[in-house]
Amino acid sequence: MEFSSIRELIEDDLKATDALILDRLRSDVVLINQVGHYIVNSGGKRLRPMIVLLAARAMGYEGTTHVDLAAIVEFIHTATLLHDDVVDDSDQRRNRDTANAVWGNAASVLVGDFLYSRSFEMMVAVDAMPVMEVLSHATNRIAEGEVLQLLNCNDPDTDERRYREVILRKTATLFEAGARLGAIVSDSDPETEAALAAYGLHLGMAFQMIDDALDYGSSGQDIGKNLGDDLAEGKPTLPLIRAIELSEPATRDMLRAVIEKGGCDRIDDVIRAIESTDAIAYTARLAADEAAQAKAALEVLPESAFRKALAAVADFSVSRSF
Repeated sequence: MEFSSIRELIEDDLKATDALILDRLRSDVVLINQVGHYIVNSGGKRLRPMIVLLAARAMGYEGTTHVDLAAIVEFIHTATLLHDDVVDDSDQRRNRDTANAVWGNAASVLVGDFLYSRSFEMMVAVDAMPVMEVLSHATNRIAEGEVLQLLNCNDPDTDERRYREVILRKTATLFEAGARLGAIVSDSDPETEAALAAYGLHLGMAFQMIDDALDYGSSGQDIGKNLGDDLAEGKPTLPLIRAIELSEPATRDMLRAVIEKGGCDRIDDVIRAIESTDAIAYTARLAADEAAQAKAALEVLPESAFRKALAAVADFSVSRSF
């Protein structure tokens, strides 16, 4: 199933979600409108809200609350992007200038705060304690992941276990929450809720691993940001961690020094080291394993086009080039 076909399957739900997002972005503070619309309309895939919508429909849900939940998840995700770009001093995302590059760091942080607070207003309006529990836990875990990533920056001793812990919290947690919300809004049994949560968690892990592989194995234009951004920020992601493990001592010392210093001065040497150790292929294999576990978790769901679409999202997460 092509990604466009997945979107077509829930086209009405996605339109309703986009309309709600634009409506709830509205503020009488002009700068909030400007920054909020800029980042929300910047060409994202809407993958996280899609998971909420598909999971709910896969469980036969016929109401509209899943649209509210999808918009909430997208607001949380957008808030993290605004904050991430400030922390990382990024100037490109999705082939556009980042909000902080256009309006400055202060505006980006504060509008991110607005989106977080608006998402919690919307959670309260849904009036369901399980929803509040899932999303409040998720936002807390995401913040923990951000701090863990900060601790790993410029640390060449970061290993695969520490890397996995960061991406589990920072990225996979929101995918897990979105899939779980689809089960909750559908009044699914605990086994199904756990299965959808596992699907989302493994999907998020696969998605982030491929993101990190693309930072070294694609063109900057393809992925919508500057090639080597992770390296510039001193982030030891999986391809770099693997290359350090398998490289000869001289190359290993070079890679460790690059992580400690940050910057892209030696990116060609780094990419050669990554290629010589097949670190991209290794990262892709682990991502494929995660995607396979995500698809296996769907086996408890009833057969439907929506279940097939969820499986196709897992395939997309590891086959994409952007």
